[in-house]
Amino acid sequence: MPLAVLPVMQKQRHGRIVNVTSIGGKVSIPHLLPYSGAKFAAVGFSEGLHAEVARDGISVTTVVPGLMRTGSYRHAFFKGDVELEFSWFAVASTMPGLTVSATRAARQIVSAMRRRVAEVVIGTPAKIAAKGNGLMPRTSATVRALVSRLLPRGEAPHIVSGFEAERRLDSAALHHATVLGRRAGRELHQT
Repeated sequence: MPLAVLPVMQKQRHGRIVNVTSIGGKVSIPHLLPYSGAKFAAVGFSEGLHAEVARDGISVTTVVPGLMRTGSYRHAFFKGDVELEFSWFAVASTMPGLTVSATRAARQIVSAMRRRVAEVVIGTPAKIAAKGNGLMPRTSATVRALVSRLLPRGEAPHIVSGFEAERRLDSAALHHATVLGRRAGRELHQT
């Protein structure tokens, strides 16, 4: 927690804090409302802390990543139409253009921290979503409502992990579509 280091930074009159949040903290994502609520709180906390500690020579950088290519889809939990939700999330979270590699994101985070940038949004889709929601909130809400209608519905009797959903599907097409995600997961020890 950033508050634990503040007394030392305030005493030395300098420091840098980086809070990694999510695009879910700028644009509420259908089917992920509890997640988005938590991320909105994290963004608000980070922005407020930035303003509060600037006089002490401390900078706070809020990192707002979009989809990251980390292999995390296998660690997510699904409770709706498990196979369908897992399939679209697995493919979306591994596609170049929609996702950013962890290495690229890390470089952007370090660069923003060094430059004492207040906020960095990572990934082109995340930048478009954040700007679009800020400039055209009604249009953004309409688009999210349309996306929500396309997302799978239904409730599984219990929550299923991505590993379990992947095992249930055992699909060659899904296996080929997620090769970059699995590779990233191995590189980042997400197995």
